[in-house]
Amino acid sequence: MGEPSILTHMSTSLVLFLTLVVPPLGAALVVGVLIGIIQAATQIQDQTLPLMVKLLVIVAVLGLLSPVLAGPLIEHAKQLFTDFPALTAAG
Repeated sequence: MGEPSILTHMSTSLVLFLTLVVPPLGAALVVGVLIGIIQAATQIQDQTLPLMVKLLVIVAVLGLLSPVLAGPLIEHAKQLFTDFPALTAAG
C-alpha cells in the first residue's frame, strides 16, 4: 500500500471525526442560543448558567448517542489495525 491508501484512511478518519463531533456541538449551539435569548430577555447576567447547561446537554447527547456513534468508530479502528502492517511496510 502506498500514499493513496494512507490518504484514503486519513480522509475517512476526518469524515468520521466530523460525524462524531456534529451532534454534541449542534446541541451545544442550540442550547447556547436559547440560553442567550433567555438571559437577554430576563437580564440575568450569570456567566456559569450557559456553561453548565451546555455541559449537561453535551453529556446527555453523548450518553444517548454513544451506541450509535461507537459503531462506525469501532469499525474504522478495526480496519486501521487490519491494514496497519501494509501501511507501515517499507517500500
